[in-house]
Parts: sequence; structure tokens; C-alpha cells
Amino acid sequence: MGAQWKTKGKEQNANAKGLVFTKLAREISVAARSGADPTMNSRLRLAIDQARKMSMPRDTVDRAIKKGAGMLDGGAQYEKLTYEGFAPHRVPVIVECLTDNANRAASAIRVLFRKGQLGSSGSVSWDFDHLGMIEAEAAQPGADAETAAIEAGAQDVQADDDGVLFLTEPTDLDAVQKALPAFGFTVLKAYIGYRAKNPVSVSGAEREEVEAFLQALDEDDEVQTVYAGLA
Repeated sequence: MGAQWKTKGKEQNANAKGLVFTKLAREISVAARSGADPTMNSRLRLAIDQARKMSMPRDTVDRAIKKGAGMLDGGAQYEKLTYEGFAPHRVPVIVECLTDNANRAASAIRVLFRKGQLGSSGSVSWDFDHLGMIEAEAAQPGADAETAAIEAGAQDVQADDDGVLFLTEPTDLDAVQKALPAFGFTVLKAYIGYRAKNPVSVSGAEREEVEAFLQALDEDDEVQTVYAGLA
């Protein structure tokens, strides 16, 4: 859908699934800093929901919550770092990292951007909208995405072969994703992210080069999420 870079078939690879669990555990730990009770912490609730959808073991989820909430001794403290720049062929990219070592993360990002161009803060974010994003699928025959968006309070909706993407104000994300099931949609994933205003269109060998660059970013341990303005 162009909102978040995704590697097709990644979940089928055992090593890749382990990397996904690592990234989810970091997100849970960071979210749990604001409270270990998911009923009172919407960010934590969203992270736990996503972990469950990915079949993360319950004890792994619980350990990540306790680590973030300071209930375990010696737990790593993660900080969020955001980098901006360009993939090959001037495709804008925003990279979010969760790391316990800022210097290590910065070094990794510099290496990964050798085939692109690492920019300064604000160099590409002006060309992205910061939005709540809800990936969903119709759970009932005749469920209408546009009607559901209006009734649930979403700003916009996009539908394509990959499914339905509801777009919201960041502050409305939790309320909208809770409302959607009543209008015939199952929420697959909900998160706050970036959507390019003017995605770049490339094809053939150029697209393969861009996708290889994005995949390398996505597979790095320091990188949490990659958003690309790729049409």
C-alpha cells in the first residue's frame, strides 16, 4: 500500500520471523514505559495486539512488558531515533530505529545509506503525512470501506489488492480501530506512521535497486520501521 516498506514472504522465513519478534519486543518495551496496563496504555495495547497477530509467545510478550516497565533488573533502555534520506533514484525514505546504543545505530545507518543519500532532519519528512494507519480486511459480505471510514471517524480510506487501509489523525487511531469491527472490518494492524505525499515511480532495474536498498534497511537489527515514498 506504499505506507510502510514490506518484504513479501518475509514471515515465512524462520530467521526473519525471529527478527520481527525482536522488533515487536522492543516496541512493547518502549510502550510499557508509560504503564504496564494495556487497558490504560493504548500504544502498549496496539503493540501487544500486533504481537499476538504474529503469534509471539505469551512469555516473550510478558517479559518485554516487564522490561520496559522497570520490573526486571538489567533491562536495556531503548530510545527512538529517526533518520531521513533518499534511496537510489531519489526515492524519499524515513527510517525509525529503536536502539540501546545510539552510536551503534548511527554507524549502521551510515553504512546502509552508502548506496543512497543520508539527509538531515527535515530533509524529506516535509513530503510525508504523519498519520494513524489501520490495515484491515472485510469480515462481512457487503462491508463498505467508505461507509466504515465515515462512521468510525477515519480521515480517509484506500483499498487495493492488498486490502484496506484506513487513515486517521494520530490521536484518533485507537478509537477508530476499536470502532471498525462494528462496521464489518477485521483490524490486521494499527500503527502511527508516514505516508508519502508525492511517491516516486520507478520500474524495471531501477525498482529492483530501490527494493534491494529498502530490504537491506528493513533487515538490520537497529531498524524498527522503514517508510518509503515509492509508487
